[in-house]
Amino acid sequence: MSGPRVREMTLADCDRVSEIRVRGWQSAYRGLMPQSHLDGLSVAEDAGRRRALFARAPAGPVNLVAEDDAGDLVGWACHGPYREGERRTEDAELYAIYVDSGRLGSGVGRALLGESVRRCAAAGHPRMLLWVLEGNARARRFYERAGFRADGAVESSDVDGVAVPEVRYARPLTG
Repeated sequence: MSGPRVREMTLADCDRVSEIRVRGWQSAYRGLMPQSHLDGLSVAEDAGRRRALFARAPAGPVNLVAEDDAGDLVGWACHGPYREGERRTEDAELYAIYVDSGRLGSGVGRALLGESVRRCAAAGHPRMLLWVLEGNARARRFYERAGFRADGAVESSDVDGVAVPEVRYARPLTG
């Protein structure tokens, strides 16, 4: 493989993006979230929500996909303005990045993250921030290799009655 080709997502990509996303959650978050929650995730339901969101096309979020040499969709990332509650800031946020589990370590994630960083820097955002599950060591190493650092912010969300802590990572895009 010569390297993935990154492009903007289309409506036709929704089903495959949902498959990558749901299977990614079920794999990466095993042991970090209640198994009952992970088992209850549905590719079809996620794809329906994704198509509805895509049709509304809110201003701000950018959805990118990665294709391999054969044109198969192998990854997805989404970024946009950083969200502090309902307020958007000057910073950018990586909302999500998922790679087909069979392609982990092949450069797909690096290509998607690199394109998101490039676009956010070109748009003039001073920093890119992201949230990652505290216990997701693999993802944390991935972001650290890409120049992101934990900045001390921690939030916890409730997933089926279990607290799931996330840490915020930041990377300067200027200077």
